[in-house]
Amino acid sequence: QVQLVESGGGLVQPGGSLRLSCAASGFTFSSYDMRWYRQAPGKERELVAVISTRGTLHYADSVKGRFTISRDNAKNTVYLQMNSLKPEDTAVYYCNVRYYSDYWGQGTQVTVSS
Repeated sequence: QVQLVESGGGLVQPGGSLRLSCAASGFTFSSYDMRWYRQAPGKERELVAVISTRGTLHYADSVKGRFTISRDNAKNTVYLQMNSLKPEDTAVYYCNVRYYSDYWGQGTQVTVSS
């Protein structure tokens, strides 16, 4: 059974940093690309970052230069380091894997506010 469990969200001031983690189980983690999405209130879920099995990275234009996605295959965990946070980064952040179909975690709330 595929499980994705996000953690690390919280309230942070503009310009601050957070590191999100997503612990995965139920599939061969190292064999699958991993993704972070986010969904702000009243908006559609959007792709934030992707890390391939080979370490190829992709970022949404809105987070380039501020966010870094990484993975630790030994720990079955994917991370999202978020720096220089802005109020518009406020959203629920979700981890995703396409293992025959899309699987999602429960999400972790990130709020950027002074």
